[in-house]
This record gives sequence, C-alpha cells and structure tokens, in this order.
Amino acid sequence: MTRFTRWTALAVATALLTAGCSGGGSSDGDSGNDDGESGGTALDWGRCQASEDAPAPDEEWQCATLRVPLDWSKPDGSTIGLALIRAEATGDDRLGSLLFNFGGPGGSGVSMMPSYATTASELRERYDLVSFDPRGVAASEGVRCRDDKSIQAAESSVDGTPDTPVEERTFLQDATDFGKGCQDAAGKLMAHVSTTDTARDMDRIRQALGDDRLNYFGISYGTELGGVYAHLFPKKVGRMTLDAVVDPSADTVGHAKNQTRGFQTALDNYLKSTGRDPEEGSREIAELLERIDSDPLPTSSSGRELTQTLALTGIILPLYSKTSWPVLTSALEAAEEGDGTELLALADNYNERDPSGSYGTTTHSQRVISCLDDEQRPTLEEAKELLPEFEELSPVFGSFLGWDTAGWCHDWPVPGQFDTPEVSAPGAAPVLVVGNTGDPATPYEGARKMADELGEDVGVVLTWKGEGHGAYGSGSDCVDSTVDAYLLDGTVPEDGKTCS
Repeated sequence: MTRFTRWTALAVATALLTAGCSGGGSSDGDSGNDDGESGGTALDWGRCQASEDAPAPDEEWQCATLRVPLDWSKPDGSTIGLALIRAEATGDDRLGSLLFNFGGPGGSGVSMMPSYATTASELRERYDLVSFDPRGVAASEGVRCRDDKSIQAAESSVDGTPDTPVEERTFLQDATDFGKGCQDAAGKLMAHVSTTDTARDMDRIRQALGDDRLNYFGISYGTELGGVYAHLFPKKVGRMTLDAVVDPSADTVGHAKNQTRGFQTALDNYLKSTGRDPEEGSREIAELLERIDSDPLPTSSSGRELTQTLALTGIILPLYSKTSWPVLTSALEAAEEGDGTELLALADNYNERDPSGSYGTTTHSQRVISCLDDEQRPTLEEAKELLPEFEELSPVFGSFLGWDTAGWCHDWPVPGQFDTPEVSAPGAAPVLVVGNTGDPATPYEGARKMADELGEDVGVVLTWKGEGHGAYGSGSDCVDSTVDAYLLDGTVPEDGKTCS
C-alpha cells in the first residue's frame, strides 16, 4: 500500500545520494519550551561515510550525530541519535545555518541535501546548508516494518481498491500486519516520532548549531513541520520559507480529498498539453486501470506483473514534474498496447525498488509518523460511504485515495495525536509561504490556509502559476529571486505577490 500525501517531487524524481554519518554530539535535555536556552555540546562534525547503497558525498559535506530525548516529556531520560549533514557557507558574509526538510514524512535529509545543493547554491553563499534525518527515518533510528520479499508479495496480492469481501479482508489484514511489523521494529520509538517530537528536535538542532533563531526551508510535509515549529517556538523563528504547502486545516479525509483534486488537476493539465480532452482522456485512463485490475499486464521485469495499484503509482510519479510528462505519455501508450514495463519502472522508482529487488524504507517511516499524527481513522464502512464523493472528484485517483483513508492506519498499534496540526504563531517573524497553482500533491489552496492559520502579520503568500510539486528551483526566476531576497536580505514581499 502506498500513500501519496505529503511527498516531495525531488525525492521521488531524482536518484538519491545516500550518506552515512560519522562523529557524534550530545546536548543536555530541556523542557522544550520557549523560555531560554539549555546548555548544549557542540556537534562533532566529521567526514560522511559511505552506506551500503551509495558512496560518501564529496569532502565539502560533513556529518554529525546529535543526541535528543526519546520522550520530550522526560528530557533527562533515554536518548536517540539524529543524523545531520552540512556544507559550510562559501562566502564571507555568513548569516548562520539554513535547515532543510524535504518532505515525506519519511524523507532522508542526509541523503537529499547534497543533491539539492545546486538548487540552493545562491543560498549557500551566506548560509551553511544543513539537513537531518528526522527521528524514525534512515540513519536516525530508521524503521523497517517488513522485508523486501514481503513487500513484493503485498504489491502483487493486495488490491488498493478492493472489489470483493475477500479482497477487503486481505486489504485490512495487510494493514494490520504492517502495523505489527512497525511496532516490532520500532519498539518504544513508535510512540515518539510525531511531527511535534521532530519540531522539538529542530529547536535542539538550532541550539547545537549556535543560532539564536531557526532559519528554515521546508518543502511539502516540511511545511507542516515548519508550521508546528513556529507554533511551539514563535520567538525562535528566523527566516522561514514553506514551499508546496500542506493544508493545516485538513484532517485525514480532507487531505485525501485535496490530493484527489490536485492530482486530477495535474492530469487534466497534462492531457491538455497533449491535445487531448481532459474528460475523455481521464475516462480512457480509468478504463485502462479497470482492465488492469481484472487482468494485470505482463512486464519484462522477471515475470512481475503490473497490477492496478502499481499502475496508478506509475501514473502518479510523472505528474510531480512537468518535465516528466513525456515519460508518462510513453508509459501509457505502452500499457494500452498491453505492456506494463514502463509503468512498473515508474512505480518502482516511487517505491524505491532497485533492480536487485531491494526496497527503501521511506514509506515505512512515512506511515509510522503520519499514523502517530493522525487521530482520525475512518473505518472500512465509512470509507465506502465516501467513495462516491471521491470518484466524483476524480475517476482516476478517487477510488484509490478514498479506500486509503481506511487502510493506511487501520488497526494501528498506537493512537493518533490530533485531527489537524496547530500552527498558529502569534508574534513570530514573517514566514514566506509559497504556493503553486498546479501542484498535484499539496494543492495551492493549502498555502493561503497555512498563512491564515499562522496568523496576521506572520504568513505571507507568494503564488506561482506553474506546474509540479513545489515552486523554488522549478524554473521561475521570479519565485527564486523573491525567495532568495527574503532568505538572504530579509526582504519580505507583499502578501499575495504572484509570479506567472
């Protein structure tokens, strides 16, 4: 089962460089409030080490480990290690550190940061570029809920849009089994990987970096994380940019509806670009998916078949970036001719499956974090009642995302914490909120809602009339120069500025 919510285009569309960490550091516990600073030991930066999957990054990158409380309500109790990576500023007029979170939840900042450095080259002139693996992710006590063999078995046996009672039982049993696997792997950590926990970790990172305020760039889920940080530590907000913004007013069902609309809008725009009528083109793709549901397509990948869920995943991936639309055209044409190889390759890319059959763990961490956050957990019957509305929103994506509201956190071993995150930040410095009108995964409306909830004189919206997930570094000089001016010079644009 794959959830598409809150994920970044960068993470799913590029080959990731994975770096391990060497060195270590620790800091004393505090209560996590906004009153004063706790003492902290300086980070022991050292050469990043190669991992099993990738060589070490260039020598300009340094890694360290920061100890933080496992349970922030017991700051003097057990600790866990957070993996960090940085590249120091290249210019003389250094402003401090700029901390990045690239989304997910579940994305590895340690792996992503070096590949993002070219995009952030202007920012690096005055900032140390810093990122981290959040708790429960990759090198920071990363969670693996099932082995590769079990993942592949589930891909072929679990129908994400069950049509019969047997398929429904299999759908729910798979969710139960996955949750148990996560509990076995994570242990006590399972109840301490929430967005709130990670926001508190970010303030400890700020202290360890020696910054009075947190300068931060959050993308996709990273925008929710930034909003929660601003709520918890409004006086510690420095220059904060939130790009590809998660709607903080939406609950589990609301997020699923938003994303259903967003991906359908992106698909419509893609179809228009090919000269096809969006309504007719969507109907044809929906019919293709129905045929695949009944009769999976053969592929050239070691006897593996393309199931409906894998096909939908393959369609989703290229919608994250307009530059990938020609790839989608080729894959759909091949599928219509009975060959699922190209769509399967796209799905494997999204699911982090390499040619040897090994899978990454991003979706494991994503599920552990999001299910701890989400208190709302619709039942199977409630999801069924929602299906007509979802299918009305999108004939292609609606059914899958409607069913997903019930399957994602079904029978989860730990309770969720909130329906919607609290991001109000009265008294915080201005936060630049960047929305893209063609964003499929975090639709544009979320940017305005985030700004409104941050509060008057805090949230400042910058709009880009573009395509794809995220705006900065996506081809708009207007967006890039506005964000750079804010982060480098403190120039806050007029609320509502639009880049076309």
